[in-house]
Amino acid sequence: MEIKILIAEDDAIFRELVCDIIRKEGYIPIEACDGKEAIDVFFNLKDIDIIILDVMMPVYDGWEVLKEIREHSDIPVIMLTALGDEKHEVIGLNKGADDYISKPFSYEVFIARINNMVRKLKKEHFKELIMGKIKINQETHKVSVDDFEVELNNKEYSLLTYFLKNCNRVLTREQILCNIWGYDFNGDIRTIDTHIKTLRAKLLNCGNYIKTVRGSGYMFEVSSI
Repeated sequence: MEIKILIAEDDAIFRELVCDIIRKEGYIPIEACDGKEAIDVFFNLKDIDIIILDVMMPVYDGWEVLKEIREHSDIPVIMLTALGDEKHEVIGLNKGADDYISKPFSYEVFIARINNMVRKLKKEHFKELIMGKIKINQETHKVSVDDFEVELNNKEYSLLTYFLKNCNRVLTREQILCNIWGYDFNGDIRTIDTHIKTLRAKLLNCGNYIKTVRGSGYMFEVSSI
């Protein structure tokens, strides 16, 4: 499993230093030089695993980037900043950051925190998802409904996995579009409704786990059937 880490930092020298550290650990660094580029890269690539986000950046600062990302994703985010007092650390964690590292940082501590996040990601990536009568083997991409295997295409599989990981949470069409089709998708937003209709049919009786929330989007909610 390749791990891609987005480093959003406006200081080119410091950004390259962090990228070198990431490479030495065997991970793939992706660079962004300001907040706008960080948002664009994250939503366009879709396969970023971890974000290292500087607070003080031009165009959009780290807090604005974090807010935009948290509206669409629970990806692990590490805030990296020279504002190293406890007050700012609490603010960062309360705003949805997973970790907070002050500059200058210890090389050993930085790597230990990154590796710890990666271990959690890999464990999460390969675990079996079970919700109601639906089971997803994330390693083999096999999906079963009431122990009966069903065939899903890539988009349907991604949709179902996204729903299970966000169970009991209302997801807007915009959130679904960004996470499954990509931030720069130019097609008709109603393609979501078409795919969900097909997915519901393939899930047999469990298709009613996917609820339509009028005026908002969809929610995956397990109910007795």
